[in-house]
Amino acid sequence: NRPFFDLTKKRSHVMSSSTTTASATNDATEPKNEANNDDDEPLLLVDAGTNLLDPMYTGSYRGKSYHPADLHSTVLPRAWNNHIDKIVVLAGTIDESQEALELSKTDARLFSTVGVHPTRCTQEFGSTQEELKIAIARLKDIATEGMKDGTVVALGELGLDYARTQFCDIDSQKRGLSAQLSLATELNLPLYLHNRDTGDDLLDILKDYQKDVPQLRGIVHSFDDTFELAQSFIDLGLYIGINGCSLKTADNLSVVKSIPVEKILLETDCPWCDIRATHAGSKYLSTTFPTKKEKQYEEGCCVKNRYEPCHVRQVAEVVAGA
Repeated sequence: NRPFFDLTKKRSHVMSSSTTTASATNDATEPKNEANNDDDEPLLLVDAGTNLLDPMYTGSYRGKSYHPADLHSTVLPRAWNNHIDKIVVLAGTIDESQEALELSKTDARLFSTVGVHPTRCTQEFGSTQEELKIAIARLKDIATEGMKDGTVVALGELGLDYARTQFCDIDSQKRGLSAQLSLATELNLPLYLHNRDTGDDLLDILKDYQKDVPQLRGIVHSFDDTFELAQSFIDLGLYIGINGCSLKTADNLSVVKSIPVEKILLETDCPWCDIRATHAGSKYLSTTFPTKKEKQYEEGCCVKNRYEPCHVRQVAEVVAGA
C-alpha cells in the first residue's frame, strides 16, 4: 500500500540550514522522563497534525497578548530537541493554506495541508457556483505549488462537523466536502479528514467517493468515536488519527486499544487537545515538561494548556500504555 503521508520527497538541502536550531535550545526544553535510558537509541516521532498558525504561538490568548511570538525561537526547537522528526501543519481556510505552505517551506521537516474546514465552508466557498469555482481554483493553485517540492502532503482539513452547525449548516458542509473530494482526486492527494458527531454520514459519502478512486488514502483525525466506526474507516483504507482528545475517557482508551497499531497515526492537534490530569489516559504519562501559565510566561517552559509538537511523545505514551 502507498503511504498516507509521503514525507520523503521534500528537498533535503533545506535541512542543512535548519538542523542547527535543536542544539541551540537550553536545558529547560528537555523533558523529565523517569523511564529514559541514555543508552537507548532515540525514537523519532512524527506529529501528523498541528495548528501552528494559531495565535497562541504569537503570544496571543483570547485576544490578549501575554508574551512574544515563540514558534520559531522556542516551540519548533523544542520539538526537534525532543526527537520530533517531522511535523504536518494543518490549514482550515484558503488563506491558512497559503500561510501553512509558506511556514512549512522554512524548514525541511515541516509539511502542510491545503483545504477548508467544514465549519468554514460558507465563509470560504460562498453560496453560488461561481464563488465555489473560484475558491477551489485558489486551493488548487496553492496545492500545486506546494506539491512541486513535496511540502503539501494532503488535502484538508475537510469533512463534516455536526457539533458546530452554528458556524456552517450541514448542506453547505456537504457542498464544500464534495468539491474538495473532487479536487483531491484531480491532484491525487490523500485526505486529512475531520469528523464530529456525524453518525455514518461521512462514512457513507466516502464509500461513494471510493468508487471513483483507485485507492482511498487519508486520515480521520482526532478520532473519539466508536471502534465500529474506526474499523469501518480502516476498511476503506484510512488511518485513524489519535491525540489527547481521543484519550480522555476509559471508553476512549478501550477504543484506541482495539485499533490495530499499524493503522494509528499520532498527532497533537496543538495547541488544542492537551492531555490533562483529569483524563483517563494521563496515568500512562512518563514525560513531563516545565510548564507555566501564559501570564507567567518563561522562556524555555511550555505554556499550560497550550500543546506543542513536542507533546506528541505524551500521546505515544498513552497509546502504548492503554
